Amino acid sequence: MTQPTSSKQKSEPTREALISSALHLFGRQGFDGTSTREISARAGANIAAIAYHFGGKDGLRLACGKAIAAQMTKVLQNGVKTPFASKDQAIRHLENTIEAMARFLLLGARAEDILSFMLREINEDGPVLDGIYQTMIEPKHRELCAAWGGATGTDPESEDTRLAVFSMIGQLLYFRIGKPVILRRMEWETIQRQDADRIVRLLKRNLHAALAAASEE
Repeated sequence: MTQPTSSKQKSEPTREALISSALHLFGRQGFDGTSTREISARAGANIAAIAYHFGGKDGLRLACGKAIAAQMTKVLQNGVKTPFASKDQAIRHLENTIEAMARFLLLGARAEDILSFMLREINEDGPVLDGIYQTMIEPKHRELCAAWGGATGTDPESEDTRLAVFSMIGQLLYFRIGKPVILRRMEWETIQRQDADRIVRLLKRNLHAALAAASEE
């Protein structure tokens, strides 16, 4: 027999549409510059649905942060447990993380909205930042620091290691943040899959060079 569809299941598409709409608009116009009417119109939903699902605009903002953390956790999930069993395993983990992040940022359908939203929250030190930092950014950064330490034989929590991992992530982010500049200089109309392949190879070469330099210090 077919199980009856619950009201929660029926309303889930509306909830997801509102989050998607809010991510897009908050990222481009800012939280204060976006009205609930604009969000609901873009989502094709009744304006009252925002209060029903999230308790209001502030709740929707927090829901956007939770959705981003869940999305990025899914993109970067790997099941790896630290400490790493070997230097090679630590290096592979760094390579796999770079590739997963780069392909999502360069080719992912929601990457632009997520990055625009996050940049605004970081610049404004908004209420969403603390939640994402605690649930996704800090744990992932510590994990990558552990991998860096395992790959180089250095202290995974030293300032040098933490800065090195931020530098590695910064390279990744630039290819999305600086996309308009990159497209002009490379004379590309857009970043195709084969272009993403080349960028991933370059980022991995940079990683190996940085690991070698850190190992020698």
